[in-house]
Amino acid sequence: MKVKVSNQEIREYLDIETPDFPKYVAPLLNLVNKYAQGTRPRIVGQMTELIQQFSGKSLPEWEKWYLEEKPNAIAEATEKVWQKLKEIKNVMDKIDSSMVEMWIRDLVVVKTFVGLRFQEAILKKGADFKGCDFRFSKPVEESRGIDGFIGNIPVSIKPQTYQAKSSLPESIGVKIIYYNKVKDGIEIDFGELF
Repeated sequence: MKVKVSNQEIREYLDIETPDFPKYVAPLLNLVNKYAQGTRPRIVGQMTELIQQFSGKSLPEWEKWYLEEKPNAIAEATEKVWQKLKEIKNVMDKIDSSMVEMWIRDLVVVKTFVGLRFQEAILKKGADFKGCDFRFSKPVEESRGIDGFIGNIPVSIKPQTYQAKSSLPESIGVKIIYYNKVKDGIEIDFGELF
């Protein structure tokens, strides 16, 4: 039998008061802290190591012990998050309806198009490296697993995860260019081509 215990229940079992923040405050401060990096180990310490060094049992004991070990950590983390929050507040005042519309358009129209059309960018980048032209495959070539040509070399473009699927019965018979989507673009492995 599996039972879930919520964070709120854990606090109640341990007799720990839950702060009553206004709506959106906790998730907003969480987001701001991601940018401010106020609670990184270099500021507040490596918590998993610190809690193992602590020999007490209660929350008040932990708080006293922690503040003796890291006397400036809370103030330093607070200052980093507070400064970042002030920066974000300043930016918030500059956001208007047209900026929101521009962001929505970029997300829905542009980024969707880019995300779905990156094969062309991969072919162009490969052609740049080889100093030649590229072209997309024709329907008959596409039916054989060819996505395009770099110069006169037929290539197939596959996600990096495709390599792990070695049990696939598919045999393409052409050079494969692997890619991996990353936060700020795509990483391309032209290893089989060059």
